[in-house]
Amino acid sequence: MNLVPGIRLAATAAGIRYENRDDLVLIEMAEGGSCAAVFTQNAFCAAPVVVAREHLAKGSVRYLLINAGNANAGTGEPGLRAARETCRSLADMAGCAMSQVLPFSTGVIGEDLPVAPFAQALPGLLSGLDENHWPRAATAMMTTDTVPKLVSRRVELSSGVVTVTGIAKGSGMIRPDMATMLAYVATDATVSPDLLDEILRRAVAGSFNAVTVDGDTSTNDACVLLASGQSVEVVDLNTPDGQRFSEAVNAVCAELAEMIVADGEGATKLVRIRVEAARDETEAREVAYTVAHSPLVKTALFASDPNWGRILAAVGRAGVDALEIESIRIWLGETCIVSGGGRDPAYTEAAGQAAMAGSDITIRIVLNRGDAVSEVLTCDLSYDYVKINAEYRT
Repeated sequence: MNLVPGIRLAATAAGIRYENRDDLVLIEMAEGGSCAAVFTQNAFCAAPVVVAREHLAKGSVRYLLINAGNANAGTGEPGLRAARETCRSLADMAGCAMSQVLPFSTGVIGEDLPVAPFAQALPGLLSGLDENHWPRAATAMMTTDTVPKLVSRRVELSSGVVTVTGIAKGSGMIRPDMATMLAYVATDATVSPDLLDEILRRAVAGSFNAVTVDGDTSTNDACVLLASGQSVEVVDLNTPDGQRFSEAVNAVCAELAEMIVADGEGATKLVRIRVEAARDETEAREVAYTVAHSPLVKTALFASDPNWGRILAAVGRAGVDALEIESIRIWLGETCIVSGGGRDPAYTEAAGQAAMAGSDITIRIVLNRGDAVSEVLTCDLSYDYVKINAEYRT
């Protein structure tokens, strides 16, 4: 883990939902930094998402306030009041404007967010801020996650070295459209808000927006990129420095996204679904997601059963116009399972079984309709996924 100058974090046990564990996180950015964020596209977006969008539009963000265990979603006007009150309490104690605080929540939907624990915990959070608290913050955000998710990179630019470090949480209700997913990435580079927003959107497109555990887009998804302005300046993505910096942000987001899928509720396998030679990227993405969301495919993956007919059926119902099934080829790893509209002549059940036996599986689908490519990360569907979600509120 590389520390990020200008970024400090703290976590504490506020008792918002959980007992005897950290569940409230504070992230502070030095004055003069930049912030960009993307949020869920779920129409029933949570109260903190509404308030965070409002405050982000005013610029000059200083603090991120994150609670676990209660999503403050589906809570109507009381939820908005609660989100704003937590921001107001922090602003009063920190001596900043209320709009400089972005609130985030994750957990159970439909329960009122208690405000009193925030007011009690905030003084300790402010006094406990430290550059070293990335691991503690990553752990405090967890709900059904089994492991904290933290990634860090350092990149050499022409004027010096910059750091990119990020944390994320997410295990179920994962299909971001910007799971329950929250991600926070920070750098000490100096980047304008507009350029930071462009960098974030590019990074999210190929990472957090290319994963799915169960196809459910959360009410609370958010990904934030902070630039504290304590190091060298990045001014143009078309320069070598801009490209290297953007690639570092992409790499951090991609690894965090992969960690989320690998930690999918009850997951035992990480699955890459790559669609090639599609007419356009939209078509490729739709085919990939159709396969990734198929319960029949996902349960076969859990059982390590090379039931290739399930993959074939999912591709066929993906809604591709005038699909020529004779032209399609499908692979499990290095084993071709489908060609010429049916099972590949060289396919053997033993080869398919071997391809499905690992914990990291690639399904490659070649449509032979064009040049577009898209890749989606997903996981298998196990007994434990049902158990975890059936018992989530108990």
